[in-house]
Amino acid sequence: MKDIKVLGTGCANCKTTLKLIEEAALAKGVEVKLEKVEDMAAILGYGVMSTPGVVIDGKVVHAGGVPSKAKIDEWLGGKESCCGCCGKE
Repeated sequence: MKDIKVLGTGCANCKTTLKLIEEAALAKGVEVKLEKVEDMAAILGYGVMSTPGVVIDGKVVHAGGVPSKAKIDEWLGGKESCCGCCGKE
């Protein structure tokens, strides 16, 4: 299970990022623990100065702007983790 935190104060981009990650995880069948972090001290503690930020398993993988669907798929186990046996490369 991936531990994912979306960092942001509640702006539209932060909400969109949270929703996109949730939808992608559901579509890929990946179990995630998704958490929204709105506390500015906690956000700054990750070194994120531009939101939304995304932290996966303790590592900041994105900051500023809504990530693309392709990028989210990559975080959840995209092409780099696919062996190609199912033809979905």
